[in-house]
Amino acid sequence: MNAPVLVDAHHHLWDLSHRPQPWLDDPDVASIRRTFTPEDLRSTATHPIAGRRLHSTVVVQCIAEVAETEDLLALAEQEPLIQAVVGWADLTSPAIGDVLDRLIAGPGGGYLRSLRHLVQGETDPNWLQLPDVERGLRAARDRGLRYDVLVRDHQLDQAIRLAERFPGLPQVLNHAGKPDIARQDLAEWEHGVRMLAGHPHVVCKVSGLITEADHTHWTSADIRPVWDVLVSAFGPDRLMFGSDWPVANLAGGWCRWAATVDKLLTGWSDSDVHALLAGTATAFYRLPSVSEEADVAADSATHAI
Repeated sequence: MNAPVLVDAHHHLWDLSHRPQPWLDDPDVASIRRTFTPEDLRSTATHPIAGRRLHSTVVVQCIAEVAETEDLLALAEQEPLIQAVVGWADLTSPAIGDVLDRLIAGPGGGYLRSLRHLVQGETDPNWLQLPDVERGLRAARDRGLRYDVLVRDHQLDQAIRLAERFPGLPQVLNHAGKPDIARQDLAEWEHGVRMLAGHPHVVCKVSGLITEADHTHWTSADIRPVWDVLVSAFGPDRLMFGSDWPVANLAGGWCRWAATVDKLLTGWSDSDVHALLAGTATAFYRLPSVSEEADVAADSATHAI
């Protein structure tokens, strides 16, 4: 039987006293312009989903600095809640292989499971197909890493071409490709998502949706059309829950999003619930299973006697 755990496959952490986050200078995000720690997440993420409470997480980079990735890896080595890191490295650099080797060999390097770049901010409509970027993606693939695809709805064609050109690189679409929920302008997004879902090595994070909706007035009815497309296109076995906390605080927070997912899961089978809340993320990011964690704890206890 599947262990009833909940994995948050997408959240962020930052310590502004240690490393600035320039994107937080935007007045629109002033309410989250402070330090967020693992303990903040642990105390915030209290709402169960399908009876499951938060068990483990995947922390994701925010800024284009290798130093931030090093911070997150070192934190993961000390923090039991964090079981994987999605980091950043300059895919266009000729030295990308050396950088990745250094990260993997460094403190907490075993937690590095994927890379991400904020393609949503790139103006080149073919950025993911640039020769230097593809060289970097090959370096990541050859080291057993995955790739987190962060694009907006109008950039999904890049993600589709990436999937076509890199069938051996496991990929996960972040925030479902950022559909325009606020305006319910979903036709182009749905077409792109269904095309992307045609590639079996691509999975999708059900995350970041509430910040694409009206921050103040959204309801589960606003999320439902996107949810239904994702379930139809990818199926539960290729979807994973993510909170996008603390960015989610801009539109209601961790618990309100969790309550919404709980409601949307009504009527699902236990196996499908497990896939979305734990199984897909565990497989994609190669997280330890609960039984593996228990074995490690028992082994540690035995050696301590």
